[in-house]
Amino acid sequence: MNVEEYFTRTGYKGSLEKLDLETLSSIFQYHIRAVPFENLSIHCGETITLDLSEVYNKIVRKRRGGWCMENNQLLSWVLKSLGYNTTILGAYVYDPVHNVYATRMTHLIIKVVIEGKAYIVDAGFGVSYQMWQPMELVADKDQPQIPGIFRYTEDNGIWYYEKIRRQQCISNKSFSKSDLLENRERRNIYLFNLEPRSIEDFQSACSYLQTSPDSVFTRKSICSLQTNEGFRALIGWTFSETKYNYKENVDLVEFSMLSDEEVENTLRDKFGITLEHKLFPVNIQAVYTI
Repeated sequence: MNVEEYFTRTGYKGSLEKLDLETLSSIFQYHIRAVPFENLSIHCGETITLDLSEVYNKIVRKRRGGWCMENNQLLSWVLKSLGYNTTILGAYVYDPVHNVYATRMTHLIIKVVIEGKAYIVDAGFGVSYQMWQPMELVADKDQPQIPGIFRYTEDNGIWYYEKIRRQQCISNKSFSKSDLLENRERRNIYLFNLEPRSIEDFQSACSYLQTSPDSVFTRKSICSLQTNEGFRALIGWTFSETKYNYKENVDLVEFSMLSDEEVENTLRDKFGITLEHKLFPVNIQAVYTI
C-alpha cells in the first residue's frame, strides 16, 4: 500500500505541499470521479471485507469501487498518511418511506480538522446525494454545491444532514414515476454525532448490509460515479445519467433499460469496471429508496 499508487488510480497530480482545504477538496473530487460507489460484490457472490489491505487491493489495483465503509476507509487512510487530522464517525441513514432514521449505524464518514475548523468528508453515499466538496461542520448554513444545496442542523449534539435539489426534467417520460427518482425537494440524508469510531464498530453493519433481505444493498445492485457535469448510475438493469443545472434550476435525467450483455459493457465503458465474477443484476422495490 502506498499513497502514490492511490493517486495514480484517481488521477490526482496536484501539489501536496499544503495540507489545506483546497488540497483536500481536490483530492476528494478526484476520488469521487474515479472510484465508483458500488455494491456489485454482493451480486457477484463475493464477500465485502473491511480489511484495509483488501479494500486497497480492490479499489486501487483491481480498479473497482466500493460502498461507504470501503471508499471512506481508504480515503481516511490516504488523508491520515498525508498528515491530515482525521477521525472516523458513524451515521444513521434516513428512511424516507417510513420517515425515520435507521436505528443501526451503517454509514461511515470522515471528520477532518484544518486550522481549527472541522469538515465532513463523505465519498461513499453516491448517486444524487454525493457531496462534491468537503462540508464545513457548521449548523444552519446553506452550503451550495453543483449537486444542490447541502445543509447541517444540530440538536443536542446530533447533527442532521440534508439536501435541497433542483427541479428535474425526465427525458424518458415512462420513468417519471420510477422509485429511483427523488420526489422530495428537501431530503434528509443521515444523522450522526461526533463520537470517534473505529473500523471494528462497522463489522456487524457490514455483515448485515450484505446478507439481510431487508437491506437495500441486497435488493438492488448499485453502481454510481460522479462526472464533471453530474453523475451516472446503474441500478439493476436501469442506467441513468444526470446533468446538474442543465438549464436554470433544472437537472436533466436520462434513463434507459439495458440487456444483460449491455450491463456488462456499460460497467466497463461508463464506470471503468471489469468484474472477475458474473454479475446477477437486481432491482427489487427497496425498503427505502436510494
